[in-house]
Amino acid sequence: MKLAEAEDLMKKAVEATQRAFNTIRTGRASASLLDRVMVDYYGAPTPLKSLATISTPDSSTIAIQPFDPGSLNLVEKALQTSDVGLTPNNDGSIVRLNVPPLTSERRQEFVKLASKFAEEGKVSVRNARRDAIDSVRKQEKNSDISEDESRDLQSDIQKATDKYVARIEKILGEKEQEITTV
Repeated sequence: MKLAEAEDLMKKAVEATQRAFNTIRTGRASASLLDRVMVDYYGAPTPLKSLATISTPDSSTIAIQPFDPGSLNLVEKALQTSDVGLTPNNDGSIVRLNVPPLTSERRQEFVKLASKFAEEGKVSVRNARRDAIDSVRKQEKNSDISEDESRDLQSDIQKATDKYVARIEKILGEKEQEITTV
């Protein structure tokens, strides 16, 4: 495994962490809250965003209008069983989700959830580091590279790891600020 491959894996870990952060509710309506919702559409789990138009007409409402009017009840059922924590209102053509303002206890729960997502991202980055360093050590053991080259590569891998862990910490701080701002 080369340094570029390890950095690519670390970059993907940061992006996955950012996507996970986007699913955390902050008191404002956002279509990204529904990114993980899957609808059982004709027996196949299908992402909600590929079955419906999702819009936010105001800061506290999410409107979901299915492309196929017959799937309205399926969308409503998927929202009820999902982990979004919002109750859908079906008016016959559109499903609406009202996003209530967050209580301080709920905000703290979301901060903990964000911290958990950040820690998972850091673990992924560290796993990429471990794999890359193991690969470098194996190359050194097989005499493919010198001891000095091995030390330099391991140092570069550690610098990349520190950089991506710092990025995750930065986006975690931004998300915590967003969650705790009333």
